[in-house]
Amino acid sequence: MGPGFESSMDMTLDEFAARVGSDGPVTISGSGSQGGAVVDVRAVTAPSGIVRIDAAEMVVECGAATPVDELLDALAEHGQTVAMPPGGTVGGTLAVGRSDITRLGHGPLRDVLLQTRYVSAAGEVTKAGGPTVKNVSGFDLCRLFVGSWGTLGFFGDVILRTRPVARNIRWFRSDRDPLELLRDVHRPVALLWDGASTSVRLDGDDGDIARAVERFDLTETSGPPPLPGPHRWSLSPSRAMDAARSVDGSFVVELGVGVVHHSGG
Repeated sequence: MGPGFESSMDMTLDEFAARVGSDGPVTISGSGSQGGAVVDVRAVTAPSGIVRIDAAEMVVECGAATPVDELLDALAEHGQTVAMPPGGTVGGTLAVGRSDITRLGHGPLRDVLLQTRYVSAAGEVTKAGGPTVKNVSGFDLCRLFVGSWGTLGFFGDVILRTRPVARNIRWFRSDRDPLELLRDVHRPVALLWDGASTSVRLDGDDGDIARAVERFDLTETSGPPPLPGPHRWSLSPSRAMDAARSVDGSFVVELGVGVVHHSGG
């Protein structure tokens, strides 16, 4: 994919709206990674496909049913990425509102969505947000849609904010006090604590990373720890560590964010 890449979706938004309609209960059928199927409800599938990648403006437009992994691979060819967890579809990830483990450094998922054209309960195509990063006019309805589970409308297509892929992306482990690392490490992209040690992701210049490694005695690892499941709590950052200690099972806390992944009840 060269500069100014453009393609098309597998169906128009009008066709998608017609399938949704305005009568009877309806749900979106995606990859199934964000939850189970809804029984006795008519299922429809949103448009899929990458419409355009504008590397200069750092935006990408795609259908809501586009697989996140496909989007990440396409953006990587332009030296860019989007702050979304791998797996699932773009629309499903936005509907559930689950941010990536890089939220500490890259921000929450709601900051990724710039514009969406969605199908309302009346079966009509409606737009929310604006197509550029500098869009500031009107109410920021896009933030309401992220995490709404489709209750406000079904994503048809979206325009997302992209970001450059860092020159160096490296993971480390530390046995130091996790709160010390949260306080003193300069701009970590992620800090994941499992009760015994902390995994640290550092992006950027080799020299800056080397100084952090020396100062905090970090040991390089191949990547982040596996996140236990199926449970996930979202708490205030100050409560997350204490809450995790009460878990009957394994856990990983996203320090500074307040998310606890755990296998206990």
